[in-house]
Amino acid sequence: MTIESQEHTALRAAVAALGQRHGRGYEREQLWAEAAKLGYLGVNLPEEHGGGGGGMAELSIVLEELGAAGCPLLMMVVSPAICGTVIARFGTPEQKQKWLPGLADGSLTMAFGITEPDAGSNSHRITTTARRDGDGWVLSGRKVFISGVDIADATLIVGRTEDARTGKLKPCLFIVPRDAEGFQHSQIDMELQAQEKQFELVLDNVALPADALVGDEDAGLLQLFAGLNPERIMTAAFAIGMGRYALARAIDYAKTRQVWKEPIGAHQAIAHPLAQAHIELELARLMMQKAAALYDAGDDIGAGEAANMAKYAAGEACVKAVDQAVHTLGGNGLTREYGLASLITAARVARIAPVSREMILNYVSHQSLGLPKSY
Repeated sequence: MTIESQEHTALRAAVAALGQRHGRGYEREQLWAEAAKLGYLGVNLPEEHGGGGGGMAELSIVLEELGAAGCPLLMMVVSPAICGTVIARFGTPEQKQKWLPGLADGSLTMAFGITEPDAGSNSHRITTTARRDGDGWVLSGRKVFISGVDIADATLIVGRTEDARTGKLKPCLFIVPRDAEGFQHSQIDMELQAQEKQFELVLDNVALPADALVGDEDAGLLQLFAGLNPERIMTAAFAIGMGRYALARAIDYAKTRQVWKEPIGAHQAIAHPLAQAHIELELARLMMQKAAALYDAGDDIGAGEAANMAKYAAGEACVKAVDQAVHTLGGNGLTREYGLASLITAARVARIAPVSREMILNYVSHQSLGLPKSY
């Protein structure tokens, strides 16, 4: 179902109003607190643990509308969407009680650590390992480009444990508190200007209790992808919101900027590319809505294909919309006053993270088209 319900339309309008009150010059902490108080941060989490009882359909609306107002909350992709979903689906009753109410009301935040310096897009090359130590675990390894570690109470780390039957390493997820001994983080100096910072992590023999493991040790891959599909859906929402924000600024400018007799928006060379950008953003949103609907219905396989397609489409549409918006404003598009130039760099994130468009094309060619692998 891709036509929004009245409830979704009302949610979209309410979040849009919140975003407009904060705008491009927003303070992350203030917006996070207000969004939490209104129930938006945990709209996808179970009601019995303080959430809204919705799903990715609702959470993606929240992020998209905040992005369209110029104030996206990147940690929504990580904390409630990835970590909250994984814990809600696979966590123990104790883990759910400890983390979900706080993730829902914004009082707790969780980062997500999967990317490694030498693994790139190949998750099978992850070298962060967990070995048993009595009743607990010892985690060692490195992670890179991990968002918001400095503001997170814990990080959900993807590591690998040895299968006793085969000797092969299998993925597992561990909750690592920020103050755990041996858990170190250092900020990466990014050209990208964002409220949430990026970090490199070092896990130096981090001792964890038995209950740090999320879910079943033998179901780590299933649990991992249960978090990665929401990540792709929310990245699409992030990109669509950003593209809508840039496009709206360009449309306003094109309606009022007058060089000859008519506003520049009357000229097809200006109007048609903006119309095309709008169409592509709307198409990307439809695929995102399909992905969210499939995921919320429990169709992980169908959601995997749709979520990858949505992320790809949204990333491409966002980059084109931002580029055309800047071009519409000409020199003004590069000034701080209009606030579009910084989006040129930010828009690239949707093409690169959390998985590159090339890896999505690999996924579609293998999984959807049945073509042989090249690797």
